[in-house]
Amino acid sequence: MRKRKPKLRIIDPDPRYSDPMVTQFVNNMMWEGKKSTALKIFYEAMDIVKDRMKTDEHGIWKKALNNVMPQVEVRSRRIGGATFQIPTEIRAKRKVSIGMKWLIRFSRQRSGKGMPEKMAAEIIAASKGEGAAVKRREDTHKMAESNRAFAHFKV
Repeated sequence: MRKRKPKLRIIDPDPRYSDPMVTQFVNNMMWEGKKSTALKIFYEAMDIVKDRMKTDEHGIWKKALNNVMPQVEVRSRRIGGATFQIPTEIRAKRKVSIGMKWLIRFSRQRSGKGMPEKMAAEIIAASKGEGAAVKRREDTHKMAESNRAFAHFKV
């Protein structure tokens, strides 16, 4: 053990759903420290999700996030002049943050008018198990599966 573990920061719950996960999501979404703007975009997206799905939007968001979170990833490791892609399990915290970042990234890449619209569309798609973020997870899992032969190298 070389370094000490950093102190875990306690994330305050958000005002509407009083869920720290939502705050983490908004923090990931934020650009140039504009948290209120990010929060407004997220809540607008949630309102759109509520209108379209006619059910609990927070539940849909949670389901979407679960559908996007990867279980395994591949890490590159050099062994005797060759580089191998070694599949490794992902820690719980990392799973969540990767899932959030993918959901945000693919929302931004979507076509549509305005970020709330795009975010809502991606959340709905992900909750149904489709969309670009879910596809990314599937691809990651496929890569890990096809490189399972190198799992014994372990990073």
